[in-house]
Amino acid sequence: YQSSARTVRKDKPRGRHHGLTQQKRQEIKEAFELFDTDGSGTIDAKELNVAMRALGFEMTEEQINQMIADVDKDGSGAIDFDEFCHMMTAKIGERDTKEELMKAFRIIDQDNNEH
Repeated sequence: YQSSARTVRKDKPRGRHHGLTQQKRQEIKEAFELFDTDGSGTIDAKELNVAMRALGFEMTEEQINQMIADVDKDGSGAIDFDEFCHMMTAKIGERDTKEELMKAFRIIDQDNNEH
């Protein structure tokens, strides 16, 4: 007997972010929450464009849409945390995630209210 929850879990295994330490995953989670400006639990094309610019990646609308299409496994048109984590792991590679996160935070928090 195999429950449906087990089947779903096979579709989204917990270990899919190979090579990420728990700390790096947490830093990416903080970035995800920062960039999810509407609090929807997903990042849409507009939010992703802001996020990528804040991380130093200048991208066209077409490139942003392609990035979403490349990782949007559920076809929602937006990126959930697991999809974002996979994408950022590939994009940032060996760069210092914490440093990039702080850079992005400073850009977004231009009024210095730390929110």
